[in-house]
Amino acid sequence: MSQVEGEKKLDLLITGVGGQGAILASDIIGKAAVISGIPIRAAETHGMAQRGGSVVNHIRLGSGLGSMIPKKGADIMLALEPMEAVRYLDFLKDGGVVIVNTQPIVPVTVTSGLANYPEVQEILDTLSEKNIVKAFNADELAYEAGSRLAMNVAMVGAVSGYLPVSKDALLESVKTLVPQKTIEINFRAFEMGRRKVEES
Repeated sequence: MSQVEGEKKLDLLITGVGGQGAILASDIIGKAAVISGIPIRAAETHGMAQRGGSVVNHIRLGSGLGSMIPKKGADIMLALEPMEAVRYLDFLKDGGVVIVNTQPIVPVTVTSGLANYPEVQEILDTLSEKNIVKAFNADELAYEAGSRLAMNVAMVGAVSGYLPVSKDALLESVKTLVPQKTIEINFRAFEMGRRKVEES
C-alpha cells in the first residue's frame, strides 16, 4: 500500500444483531490493521450479546483519539442488518458510506405483533437521504459462496475497498480467524462481497 500517512485515518462503525458475527468482522479488520502497522483503537458496545440483541463495534484506524467514535464521526458504517443501520445512523457523518446487508432479522417484538418492521426499501431510502448507500443481500451471497455463516466475511469484503489496509492483509486475517475447514468458503464470500460493491 503506497498510501500517504494522512490517508490511513478511518472511522468505521460495524452494526448488527447478536449472532451475526459483527465481532468477528471487526476482529478481521483489526488484525489486518495490526499486520499493516496501522494504529487501531476498537470498542464494542452491545446490549444483549446473545442472539437478537444489538451489537455495535467502533473501529478507529490510524487515530490517536479515544476508542469510541463520536456522533457524526464515522466515515463508513458496515451494517449487517438493515434496521441496525437506521438505529446508529447518527454516528455517520453526512455524505458517509453505508454498506448494508438487506436481509432483515425480524425481532421478537415484530413477530409477536408488538411492533412493525419497515419495508427494506423504506430503510434504504432513509439511509440514502444524506449518504452513499451500497446495499445487497449478503446472506444470499454467503450462501452462494458455500455457507450463510460467511455473511460477515462477505461484508468485510464489501468494505475492503474503502479500508486503508490491503486486501492481502485482510485475507491473511480471515485465514487465521475463521475455522480452518471454512477458509475457502470465506475467501469466496470475501471476493463476492468485494465485487458487489465495486460493481455498484
